Amino acid sequence: MKCKICSNIVTTIKDSKQGKAYDFCQNCQSIILKKSFFVNKAQEIAQYENHNNNFESLGYVKMFEDFLDFFWDDSVKQKQNALDFGSGPGPVLAQILKNRGLNVDIYDKYYQPIEVFRNKKYDIITSTEVFEHLQNPYRVLSLFKKHLKKNGLIAIMTLFHNNKEEKFLKWWYRRDPTHITFYTPKTFEVLADMCGLQVIKHDDKRVVILTSLE
Repeated sequence: MKCKICSNIVTTIKDSKQGKAYDFCQNCQSIILKKSFFVNKAQEIAQYENHNNNFESLGYVKMFEDFLDFFWDDSVKQKQNALDFGSGPGPVLAQILKNRGLNVDIYDKYYQPIEVFRNKKYDIITSTEVFEHLQNPYRVLSLFKKHLKKNGLIAIMTLFHNNKEEKFLKWWYRRDPTHITFYTPKTFEVLADMCGLQVIKHDDKRVVILTSLE
């Protein structure tokens, strides 16, 4: 079997308790659930409906504020427009970006499926708690590249695994049935190189910032 991201040979991680299996790539450090274990669309939406995050959830709001603060500097303050990709049922991050002075478009394949980004380019593209759900992160990152202005930023939040099989099997984050693709900063470096992007910053935990090489 070959890695769905970098096409290198993968090994298999087997989860005997949950009856699942994953492809583990030592080259790009991705771990991807085998397709036969993906949930269907109805199950995926039902899982998302369990999330009830809004501005009354102070911890949820702080998570986004901390996410933005990680890369927010004087140059970012001069930027004008943003796309929040995968905004979910309650676009809290989009409102926080608006509060920071940006014009914001939102897209979500279930909750805001109109592709408002067509024929547009953005200073900032955010995507939080989305990439773990993606079957083809290369395709989505390439889409971001297409709609990113020169010197624009792509800010992604997901939770990184530590590249150890035994710890991965004990990791709570993978137990969400809609989480299918798992990354390290190295994975994003490989993806960035494939897409003509560059990783400029990461926190080694859950946030990675990319920019265009062009």
